[in-house]
Amino acid sequence: MRVGILFSGGKDSVFATFWALTHGFEPVLVTVKPPEYSLMFHHPNIDQTKKQAKSLGLKQVFVETTEENWRERLIEVFKELKVEGIVAGAIASEYQRRRIDSIGEELQVPTYAPLWHKDLDDSLIKEMLEYFEIYVTAVSAEGLTADFLGEPLQKLKDAKIPNIHPFLEGGEGETFVANAPFFKKRINIKKWKKTWDGVRGIAELS
Repeated sequence: MRVGILFSGGKDSVFATFWALTHGFEPVLVTVKPPEYSLMFHHPNIDQTKKQAKSLGLKQVFVETTEENWRERLIEVFKELKVEGIVAGAIASEYQRRRIDSIGEELQVPTYAPLWHKDLDDSLIKEMLEYFEIYVTAVSAEGLTADFLGEPLQKLKDAKIPNIHPFLEGGEGETFVANAPFFKKRINIKKWKKTWDGVRGIAELS
């Protein structure tokens, strides 16, 4: 069964890919290149996902979108790929989940979100934190500072900042996975290029 994975290179979409592989699906990585500060899609380090796709040995398709046309563009691509299902890494965002489900309904294919409403005590989340090498690549919420950029996600989790989801599921930030047990090769991070405007910041691989 061929499935399209909405793949951003962050922890959730990498786990969704792992889930699809373990369930015997044939994943195709569909990576959206959105405008900056997209409400729907991950932005930092999108081009670096090519390295992850290579390490995974999976086909990857890039889709350039705007905030207005992303739905139509994804439907076009999923039709071209002839997917029989759609997999997403959504955990808590009803905004994202409803929109993904609506695409599946239009294409008449099932949608899957293996991490949906999982909490930090769930075994799947614990496995991800233990076995994935995850870095914080964007922060955009009160209480999150430039000190977290380019740092392991565990550092943010350990900080226990009030009103900040330790897994960044309120849109407070974004991540990048450099290694996981099913990667053929670790993504080598030489250094981070960090930008900070006093409110939000981004760490880009360089």
